[in-house]
Amino acid sequence: MQKQQMVYLPLKDIKPYENNPRKNDDAVDKVAASLSAFGPQSPIIVDRNHVIIAGHTRYKAAKKLGWDEFPCVVAESLSDEQAAAYRLADNKTGEFADWDDEKLDQELARILNIDMEQFGFEFEDDEQDDDKYTLKVNIPQYEITGDEPNFADMLDSDKADALIAEIESAEGITDEEKQFLIQASRRHNVFNYRNIAEYYAHATPEMQRLMEKNALVIIDVDDAIAQGYAKLHGTIRDMIGEDGGDAE
Repeated sequence: MQKQQMVYLPLKDIKPYENNPRKNDDAVDKVAASLSAFGPQSPIIVDRNHVIIAGHTRYKAAKKLGWDEFPCVVAESLSDEQAAAYRLADNKTGEFADWDDEKLDQELARILNIDMEQFGFEFEDDEQDDDKYTLKVNIPQYEITGDEPNFADMLDSDKADALIAEIESAEGITDEEKQFLIQASRRHNVFNYRNIAEYYAHATPEMQRLMEKNALVIIDVDDAIAQGYAKLHGTIRDMIGEDGGDAE
């Protein structure tokens, strides 16, 4: 491996490559902030004629900061073709790297006195964090997609009706006990929520209001959770630190 020596070149002597295919103007401010905070830790790579091979954004950022010179490596050993290839490869290979979000969060949490947003890192405020677990909930739009269903298509009450008939004919229990058991039997009603949603789309505003109140359809997710009609999935509940039973 040939060792490279770093030299400081005046910016006026460094030449941007005129056919540079990399668009970097949006990154100049972030790189300038990095240079201002940490100094020039990465050199500009130039060819024997001081044409930039890698480091156009650093060059622009240094000019923006009003610097007169910048550390450079003169890649004299590269042929013109190698310089052209490296110019592309240096930019392209960085596209294949990605962040480990968990480790990134840990590292950012260690940095207390440096504003990392100036380098392009984004942070959500607490209010946004509170919302992000509900904004993506897929709430049905309940648009009309077909004919209005019959009530028989929305409710299967066969099992409940059979239980009620058995309770009403039973002997040895009081009328009060019968009424209690009849109310309990209604738990065996089976609702077809796809057809209920279709009926809701056809219904009058008052019928829609009462269907919402009976939790036959859920429009307000937060209210449904507060009323106990729905629970957060366990994964989301763990993320926001809520206690609760098994996810439903």
